Parts: sequence; C-alpha cells; structure tokens
Amino acid sequence: MKILVFGPKARYDLYTPDFAKELPVSLVFRDACRSPLQAAEENPDAEVIFADAITPVSREVIECLPRLKMIHSEGVAFNAIDIEAARERGVFVCNNKGCNAGSVAEHTVMLMLMALRQGITGHNAVKAGEQIRFKERFMVSSAPELGEQTVGIIGLGDIGQAVARLLRPFGCKVCYYTAHRHPPETELALGVSYLPLEELTARCDIISLHCAVNDQTAHMVDEAFLSRVKPGAVLVNTARGQLVDNLAVRQALIEGQLGAVAIDTFDPEPTPADHPLVDLPAEAAGRAVFSPHLGGITGGVFRRAHRNMWTSVRLLLEGQRPGYIVNGL
Repeated sequence: MKILVFGPKARYDLYTPDFAKELPVSLVFRDACRSPLQAAEENPDAEVIFADAITPVSREVIECLPRLKMIHSEGVAFNAIDIEAARERGVFVCNNKGCNAGSVAEHTVMLMLMALRQGITGHNAVKAGEQIRFKERFMVSSAPELGEQTVGIIGLGDIGQAVARLLRPFGCKVCYYTAHRHPPETELALGVSYLPLEELTARCDIISLHCAVNDQTAHMVDEAFLSRVKPGAVLVNTARGQLVDNLAVRQALIEGQLGAVAIDTFDPEPTPADHPLVDLPAEAAGRAVFSPHLGGITGGVFRRAHRNMWTSVRLLLEGQRPGYIVNGL
C-alpha cells in the first residue's frame, strides 16, 4: 500500500509507532516545490493520504487517485479536505478526534492567566529595568485571580470539556453554550452550567472559544456579539481564527469593551505583522497576548495522532473500517 504524505518527513521519522514499521506500506512525501495536485498526479497508485492541517486536499487531488481508500488528517481539523468529493468516491476521511484536547486545554488556561496577570507587559517591564514601577502600578490595578472569574466556554466538545476540568480546581464558576445542550449528568461531572449564548456573553468575565468553524459559527464574534459582552471581559481563542471578525475584535479592544484578548489561532495563517489583531495601537497592545498556534503542538499530541493514523491503516489492510470517520461513510 502506498501512502502519500502531505507533511514534513521529520515528524513521521519521530512519531511513527513501532508497529507501523512492520506494515506492508511505502511512504512518499510531497516535495515542497510540488503542489498537492502534482504530487497526486505523480503517484496515481496511492491508496492513502496523510495530510497536515493546512495542506488542501481538493476534489482534483482525489479524482487523480483511482485507488484512494482513505484521507487521514494528521490533526483534529479536516476543513482543508473536500469531504463531499471524498464521500462521493467512497473514500474515508478520518481525523484524530480528542488527541489534542489536554494540550489545548492547558494552553487555554495559560493564556487566561497571562491575560489576567499581564504576563507579556510584566516580562517586558523586567527586561527594561522597570520592575518596581510596574509592580507598584499592578498593585493598585485590582488584578483579578482566575478563581474569582466566571468563565464562559463556547463549544463543549473534547477540548471545551478538558478546559472545564482544568478550571475546576481554581474555583471558577464555569458556564457553557453549545448548539446541543449536554445531559445533566455531564454538566454535573464537569461542574458547568448551561447558559444561552446572549446570557453567557453578558455574564462572563472570560469567554473562551472552543467550537468548530461552520456556516453558523464563522465570524460569530462580530460587532453584535461584542456589543453584548460584559464590559472589560477577556476573549480567549484557541479554536480557529475564522470564528472572529478581526476588525470588530480590534475595535472592541481599543475601545475597552474587551479588557484583553489572548489568541493562539488567527485568520489568516501565516499571520502577517500588519494583521489587525497584531498591529495594535499602544493603548491596546499591552492588553493582547499572542501565541503562534501552539495549543495542540506537543510530543504527546503527535504520538497519539500518529498511533491513531497508523491504526487506521492497519485496519484498512485487514479489510476493516478505520476509526474516527468524519464524512459519513
């Protein structure tokens, strides 16, 4: 079985599990100078595609591969894959559901703390020899503790639930909104309360995004959404940059409707230096915390993901269905 890989060879060298080395497969890595379509045209006998989260797997790519059986995302996201074209061809599209939940949850809580405790501006103050003056200003800022905050989680899937579990020892009040409310026993186990979206935005000190991008959620954090937010709230986004209207969030931060933003995921990526949420005026820049989309990037995440991907290959070789199918086959 030939596997066409849209992703760096170094990750596969590092994270491929031992059992995969015994499988009757060969890997062909797309040369960086070739498009996915060119790679597909050069490997028409490929039966599996392993694809990173950002390389597009288009209808044209799928139609070039008559023997294709499965496209497996290297991560959780699969929005770069034409799942309808794959379904029409009877090709499984699979992801690594839940493999990054703990890692992203840790990153989310870190960003919350950085935003509340002015981690970036404090770091810069120490480097500039301004430690005492910054500390004196901070002492009269009435800086909140995380445990004092009401946190609103939008989207209570694997990652949202992991965030709720991590927040529980801090003592936060945690609310959530999702399109389909969870049963009472799940809410009790997680220590969360359901609120309609408008009520959650009005009540919560921190709003943390953990939903997928679709027709209902794209740019959901827009001017209308932000007008309902509790003044001074912190917006955290470790989900997808497409969930927010960049210009609306920028303006809300400048005007103080948002007290701070903490962002790991941008639209677009790669993120240019003149991005409206990055290139901020001085009065807003100190209230923004950024990280370069690292939430789901740990060794543990990649080990779990690659184990899952290769397990799906083994299942295909045995004539069975792979796991975590996302295109309804």
